[in-house]
Amino acid sequence: MQKIGGKGLALARRLYLSRALGLVLGLLCVGAAMRPLDPEPWVWALMVFNGLIWPHLAFQLSRRSKVPLHAEYRHLLIDTLLGGFWVVAMQFNPLPAAVTVSMMAMNNVAIGGLRFLLTGLAVQVLGIGVGLVLLPPSAMAPTTPLQLYACLPLLTFYPLMLGWICFRQANALGEQKRELLALSRTDSLTGLLNHGAWKDQLDIEWSRCRRQRPGLSSGGAIALIDIDHFKTINDTFGHVAGDIVLRQLSKMLKQNLRAADVAGRYGGDEFCVILPDLPLANAARAMDALRERFSTLGYAQSPALKVSLSIGLAAFNPDHRDATQWLHDADQALYEAKTSGRNRVVCRAGGVQMKVLDAV
Repeated sequence: MQKIGGKGLALARRLYLSRALGLVLGLLCVGAAMRPLDPEPWVWALMVFNGLIWPHLAFQLSRRSKVPLHAEYRHLLIDTLLGGFWVVAMQFNPLPAAVTVSMMAMNNVAIGGLRFLLTGLAVQVLGIGVGLVLLPPSAMAPTTPLQLYACLPLLTFYPLMLGWICFRQANALGEQKRELLALSRTDSLTGLLNHGAWKDQLDIEWSRCRRQRPGLSSGGAIALIDIDHFKTINDTFGHVAGDIVLRQLSKMLKQNLRAADVAGRYGGDEFCVILPDLPLANAARAMDALRERFSTLGYAQSPALKVSLSIGLAAFNPDHRDATQWLHDADQALYEAKTSGRNRVVCRAGGVQMKVLDAV
């Protein structure tokens, strides 16, 4: 209900200005067509109410409604019903009648699509029927030059207003879509790419490395990072402390990596980094510096807490059939780092362990 209410209020606010402008301009158009017909006073009173009072009343009724969305759709149908009535009241004057019908149809299709357009047409026919009962037409009135000019503001300014509203709505929806896409690719705790988004980037990087000719680029490397004894940290210091450690590592990755590097949370206490166009030796030094800096961090909430990292690095290998094999090399390097004592960086190139950097 809260979602419907929010959506309905937003719709009511968007339509308030467009309804107020459209009905004021419509009053000018209909009034010019009605003046030669010398209608009854109650018709003039209804015309003034419809053009000057109804837009503000409809907005207030929507605001106070339990379901503003439903109220606003009802008000749109009332607009359409009255539009049909004015077609008859104008004695089916061709230009003002056509302008009234087309503006109502444009409004309905913009708000509710084809289904609401058809509903609106049915209600408009009902409005015409009511008009025929209350104001039986004598003959179709001709369009005068004055009536032509009176219709021009409605034909010009109302479509501009409606187009502006649709443009702003499209921009807002586009921004929401981009935000949702970013959220779907981001790990909520660390703010880094999540598992799936990072693997998508790995596939892109592997394809890029494959396209490059040998000798033109180092091909780069990937790193898998594991927080040593993370379960023990959670068991000893609590999950809040564990979350702080995860956020600290993600913060350090953001601060110390190059702009071209891509970091993500692979899952649990494992992180992953793509290091494009970086030789394996340079990547090893960068990851070892990260390991050393992270091991010196202190935690005010848990002064006794000390954390180390095990890191597995793998260089791009053109013999790999896909990015999964590249990732497997990094995973093997990480496994070797963990089984050989932890708190170290292990590198692999061509599927072979090349280098170990560990704590002094």
